[in-house]
Amino acid sequence: MNALAGIATALVLGVAAITPVGAGPTNPEYSSELIGKAQPDECFNGIGQPYPAGPPCTTGKPKVNQAYVWGMTKVNDDVWFGTGANTMCLTSGSSLGAVTPVVNDDYTCEYGESQAAKTHENLVPALGDIRAPQVWLYDGAAKTLVNKSAEISAGSRVDALRLRDTLGLRAAGNFDGVVLFAGPAVSSFLNVFAFDAVSKRFLGSRTLVEYGNARTFLVAAGSLYLGVGIGPNGSTSGAVLRWTGNVSRPFAFQKVATLPAQAADLAYHDGRIAATTWSAAKATSDSQLASVWISPPLPLDSSSAGSWTQVFNVGQYETDPLIKLTYGLGGVASYGGYLYWGTMHVPLKSTIAHQNTYPQSTDDAKKAQIKFSQRTASIWRGKDLGTPNQKIELLYGESVLPAYNPATSAWSGVPTGWTALYGMSGFGNPFNNYTWRMVVAGDRLYVATMDWSYIVHDLSATAAPTDPAGWGADLWMFPSATDRAVAVNTTGFGNYLNYGIRNMVADGDGLYLGMANPMNLRTDPTDAVPEGGWELIKLNRSPA
Repeated sequence: MNALAGIATALVLGVAAITPVGAGPTNPEYSSELIGKAQPDECFNGIGQPYPAGPPCTTGKPKVNQAYVWGMTKVNDDVWFGTGANTMCLTSGSSLGAVTPVVNDDYTCEYGESQAAKTHENLVPALGDIRAPQVWLYDGAAKTLVNKSAEISAGSRVDALRLRDTLGLRAAGNFDGVVLFAGPAVSSFLNVFAFDAVSKRFLGSRTLVEYGNARTFLVAAGSLYLGVGIGPNGSTSGAVLRWTGNVSRPFAFQKVATLPAQAADLAYHDGRIAATTWSAAKATSDSQLASVWISPPLPLDSSSAGSWTQVFNVGQYETDPLIKLTYGLGGVASYGGYLYWGTMHVPLKSTIAHQNTYPQSTDDAKKAQIKFSQRTASIWRGKDLGTPNQKIELLYGESVLPAYNPATSAWSGVPTGWTALYGMSGFGNPFNNYTWRMVVAGDRLYVATMDWSYIVHDLSATAAPTDPAGWGADLWMFPSATDRAVAVNTTGFGNYLNYGIRNMVADGDGLYLGMANPMNLRTDPTDAVPEGGWELIKLNRSPA
């Protein structure tokens, strides 16, 4: 990632506003409680070096690999969640091609030099920082947090190997007494793990070779659905599956949607399922772009697979033909008669795509390419989708976006054809790059983001925002379908190293928040910097 420092410097120098609207402490209507946090699980003694015994570490430095609460689901008072380890390293390696090892005060990515890469058969350098994910159970009644991962490893040799080879437990859901976790494997297949929701015992695991990724489970109209991707990391196409299993047969699924791109998130809206997608790796048509798809009326079965309707794609907004290929769509929710959704932008992915396609020869041209190729999360909503009365509104976004003209080798502002109802992309913060989740709790819609400003600070401390008030994940709230969003918290809920709120589940009027924090070398509780690793936070809304 050292090679990205120049990109980060030029990017920040080109951004005028770096302080998010509403930056500051938690909205006084809310209070938050830290339920649990990842602890150091390894000793780091230098890139490529064996890991000394510990922690505690008599040699080397404590390291916390478990970074994300990646999949989360609630069963009565119980909250189950699966983790992802060193996720930023895996993403930068696989999405950005950054495989040169890096170490700084905040994190290390060893890539192909890691001991895991040296001992794990057929592991490419980009995935060298893999560690087995974990399954956790928070008993809300007893207020206890239990690591259930050892039960998987003890299930059988095959179960243990599946867990070892899973890049992270990206999706979690429950239905009819079964808790399911799913995540991509290094083999480009999908691994699924099951627990009994009542006895809490491990039921087994299975590899689904037809699929390569999973992001979201959804319970809708008496059935459980799962959005998946096909191909390596789900990059070629997608599907939606309906769970047809039970406690005795927990791995039975039926395909109810065939999509041209991988499903990212699902919502139940107007008697149908809405699916957001990420652009296919080699998209050649609008159907393969990041889109919103609507199902036929529920219930769904195999006959529904080819009957989904695309109602929006990012080509209707993005003005640059290359950048539109790098979009994803993320969080989606039904609220106030509308379907809400938002965009996703892997940091620097669009810039690297432009650099690879249109290499520039002068410093000014390189800086312009960096400055104009970045995008920030936009927020949308629609109603009567898929009908002649369809109406779509841009809530937070841009009326003009820069586009590159290869014939003139110049960037220029091109109208998007949209006018935002409430404000600029990212809720006014140019570093809000992901709309990670949307959840309705009580009578409000909550939108969770990733804010990558602290990563920019790591890549280029001289140019990045240096005020912690501008760092940390944002949580925004729509109080009604007629009001603009209000900030709940924009600083990572007390830990500015929490760069994302990866997951949310409703708990009455409140929420459980699963945080994303990949700062694996921030493990010293005695210094002035917060600690790295995932956090589970309980957000309570004060009585009116």
